[in-house]
Amino acid sequence: MTSPLLARPGAVAADGVDAGVAAHYGDPYREQRMLAAGTATVDLSHRPVVRISGPDRLDWLHNLTTQHLTALAAGVWTQALVLSPHGHVEHHLQLVDDGSAVWAHVEPGTAPELLDFLRRMVFMTRVDVDDVTADWAVLHSGSDRLVPRAELSSYDGDLAGVWAYEALRVAARRPRLGFDTDHRTIPNEVGWLGPAVHLDKGCYRGQETVARVFNLGRPPRRLALLHLDGSDSELPGTGDAVSLDGRDVGRVGTAARHYELGPIALALVKRQVPDDAALLAGPTAARIEPSALEEPVSPARVAAATRTLLPRRR
Repeated sequence: MTSPLLARPGAVAADGVDAGVAAHYGDPYREQRMLAAGTATVDLSHRPVVRISGPDRLDWLHNLTTQHLTALAAGVWTQALVLSPHGHVEHHLQLVDDGSAVWAHVEPGTAPELLDFLRRMVFMTRVDVDDVTADWAVLHSGSDRLVPRAELSSYDGDLAGVWAYEALRVAARRPRLGFDTDHRTIPNEVGWLGPAVHLDKGCYRGQETVARVFNLGRPPRRLALLHLDGSDSELPGTGDAVSLDGRDVGRVGTAARHYELGPIALALVKRQVPDDAALLAGPTAARIEPSALEEPVSPARVAAATRTLLPRRR
């Protein structure tokens, strides 16, 4: 779907999976500053919206996903993942419950497969799963919100394009499914433990892998923020190799130009790559920004993760 907000003066259309909304409205760096200050809204109306209704919806989603959802308060946004039996990330949902239904938005192009999976899991459960993308749209201004699609054309506030949204996301080390992940990605590698994975809940598909890697404390790869050589006019592309001394040690995810940090990128790199390594991201020189998120695993957290290997009665 093409957003009516693309008719705004200065709007330049995005391409690829973000086609249908604006990449920017004429001044990407100014839009980043406004978005960082909370004074601009991003049009994310190209993202599919799924509605799950029925009295069993929260218990049902709790059992299918990585997130603890049985007591989710109405109006509180959270994240959840659907994993493969081997613990690889298949779907990333950003969702909210309104008291009568759960609303989730997902990556463009992933809704048909997700809907097929969810509908196959219904069995005798009192839930209904619907694609409501034609009627509802996602906007972001500090947090996500859903608006009737028919009201998009009347929105008259300041706008920031998806380039600004992506630049701030990269700087915050927030992964995006299909860009900063691949078919082998497990939640432990990309910082989704906590935001999208609850380590103290009942069983779900792929849980054994998550708990085992958590207990060991060292996933095979990690999500790194790269500072890129600003002398290159082109940014590396998603999927470009990250190399060290001629050896491939990872892959580039999302690259962006940040209004304060300059050219940056997220990359999945092997765990043992040192922070001070001289890397190449595609053809571009790069270095890793050390992360305080690489904390040691405490005995209490290990015990909590170990408990998740056992089914729990509710």
